[in-house]
Amino acid sequence: MRRCLELAAAAAAADEVPVGALVVQDDIVLAEARNQVEAQRSPLAHAELLALQQAFVRQGVKRLPGAVLYCTLEPCFLCAGAILHSRVHTVVFAARDPKFGAVRSLATLLEDPRLNHRCVVREGEGAAASAALLRAFFRGKRGADPSLPLPPGPDQP
Repeated sequence: MRRCLELAAAAAAADEVPVGALVVQDDIVLAEARNQVEAQRSPLAHAELLALQQAFVRQGVKRLPGAVLYCTLEPCFLCAGAILHSRVHTVVFAARDPKFGAVRSLATLLEDPRLNHRCVVREGEGAAASAALLRAFFRGKRGADPSLPLPPGPDQP
């Protein structure tokens, strides 16, 4: 998770929402990525999706059974769908996302018994550091005006 946080910090430095992700299989890092939504001008350039795509290319496959996806923020619905179709075994995320989170906050897609694939989910490792990065990023976006309310932190329901 330390590397994911470094990637998230790099995303923030590039004026991207600070999210980082890694795909690991058999203790080998297959891919790593950070959000690039602004750089690619695409709402699809989430860290998780970019890391999964890199892992597919590196392995020459379209599925990653046994892989672990680490990310600094709870995956959204888009990413959760891609994770399920990728057959990732385990997802480890740091902070919850009360506005878009599809793993714990708004839904439990990765563990839904109606689906033909489910993931093991672990949360919380690095949550405080991830939440601090996100708060600082969005505080900077809102400027120094203290009258503007901040939404709840990503580690709060």
